[in-house]
Amino acid sequence: MTDRAELLAQVASLYYEDDLTQGEIARRVGTSRSTVSRMLQEARDAGVVEITVHYPWRTVPQLEDALRMRFGLCQARVLLGRECTYEEIVRGLGALAARYVEGVVHADTVLGISWGLAVHSTVRALRPERRLPITVVQMVGAVGEGDPLIDGPDLARLLAGVYGGQYRYLHAPLIVEDLRARDVLLQEPRIRETLELARRADVALVGIGAPHAAVYSLLRAGYVDRGAIAGLLAQGVAGDVCARHYDAQGRELDIDLNRRIVGIELEALHDVGQVVGVAGGEAKAGAIVGALRGGHVDVLVTDDAAARKILALA
Repeated sequence: MTDRAELLAQVASLYYEDDLTQGEIARRVGTSRSTVSRMLQEARDAGVVEITVHYPWRTVPQLEDALRMRFGLCQARVLLGRECTYEEIVRGLGALAARYVEGVVHADTVLGISWGLAVHSTVRALRPERRLPITVVQMVGAVGEGDPLIDGPDLARLLAGVYGGQYRYLHAPLIVEDLRARDVLLQEPRIRETLELARRADVALVGIGAPHAAVYSLLRAGYVDRGAIAGLLAQGVAGDVCARHYDAQGRELDIDLNRRIVGIELEALHDVGQVVGVAGGEAKAGAIVGALRGGHVDVLVTDDAAARKILALA
């Protein structure tokens, strides 16, 4: 650590850990209060100090009970959304999902992971009490476009790092050009072995997608355009899990897009020990209903507005 970095760390420690005022710190290090203020900002900018706000996210037990009873879920977590923006809701869902995942992951757990904003939010919120020898396995191919932080390979590496475990990449794109290309990739030994491991996962962490422009991850990633969404709706698409698109009853659809996916199948998800689905916002209610009717998730983490609409639709 450089002399400057050491000084920034000392000032930050006095301020954030010892609760000294900026004036007191200035007298101790022999400088002015305004300089101390600038140094604290510099410490944050340089990454010497990282500030995490642990928001007291509240839940709605009545809605959790209603969802469990209506759909036979193992567990449900329903965030009280208040007047939160969609981005704030996603962050809150990630915090609730992270607490649940921390409670079910143990040594030697095989933890499957898909991709997306809600999954990324969950991974970022994880604060396990101890490191564990787990294996994180990528369940779907890489998107390769848009924000890499929400992509499968990056999330698998990040999640494994949180626990100090190992990770297995699925060395393939999420969607390929045609059925022939998919079949060729599925014959590759490393891809085949990774998918076999994913099918044997103890826990899976997945998002739930909806064919609505404002929240559709495949649109954001550039795999489909706005015109294609209308076509998907016309074919009966209600939502997707692990990019596998299904109808309002949760039945996987025999459509071109599904035939070009490299990743775990919906039926195979049913053999995973627990599938934790994380999704919120009223725009995703129909997609969540389909996922629940199809039995594609065992644990649902959502918000109160979405939960009320889910129950009304069901």
